[in-house]
Amino acid sequence: MSNRKMHILVTGASRGIGKAIVQSMAEHDVTVIGQSTRGDEGLISADFSLDGAASRLWEQALDRLDGRIDVLVNNAGLFEPNPITDDGWLESWNRTMTINLTASAELCRLAVLHYQERHAPGRIINIASRAAYRGDSPDHWHYAASKGGMVAMTKTIARAYAKNEILAFAICPGFTMTGMAEDYLESRGGEKLLADIPLGRVAQPEEIAEMARWCALDAPPSMTGAVLDANGASYVR
Repeated sequence: MSNRKMHILVTGASRGIGKAIVQSMAEHDVTVIGQSTRGDEGLISADFSLDGAASRLWEQALDRLDGRIDVLVNNAGLFEPNPITDDGWLESWNRTMTINLTASAELCRLAVLHYQERHAPGRIINIASRAAYRGDSPDHWHYAASKGGMVAMTKTIARAYAKNEILAFAICPGFTMTGMAEDYLESRGGEKLLADIPLGRVAQPEEIAEMARWCALDAPPSMTGAVLDANGASYVR
């Protein structure tokens, strides 16, 4: 990208992959603004389950970044079990779709409009999941569907706006060592699940963060539309 100091917005930045992404960006000459639901530690508070949260976040981030956002990293997401026998199945489905996909779509839309209005290049990095391709557990239809939608959205943005130097990339981690993944591994038998990963371990947040940093700052424009896997060869496309 250009030699000017990049302005970057990262969602889901309070822990795990999002926090690692912010830290990896901070090692370079960029300005990073992060979002979390509660807004701790200087992050912007935005609850994506609420109407209008994404647009309010965008405006607040623009205020903090002098009216310019060059890179959007959509990392915020929800991973909750939703057994098909639950009476609240549809409510849980809609909540996951709202947080994982619709909020990301709203931010992508605002980013594309922002880049077009400024006649400036921009980048979007969407943190999806191996589940977009492989699927997930019987209790996680909604999660897999939301991440599949995120990948399809990324490809569509890349194809539609490459001519405007608006680039889009998706990263699809498998299990990553965050608190959320640790609970899931424990509940479903960690050793059995690890046996399905040829690498013999789950990914570290710093590994996914480095991929996001590279897409944001160094990936060549011809790579737009790429989907990058990080699952220890547990699913090879």
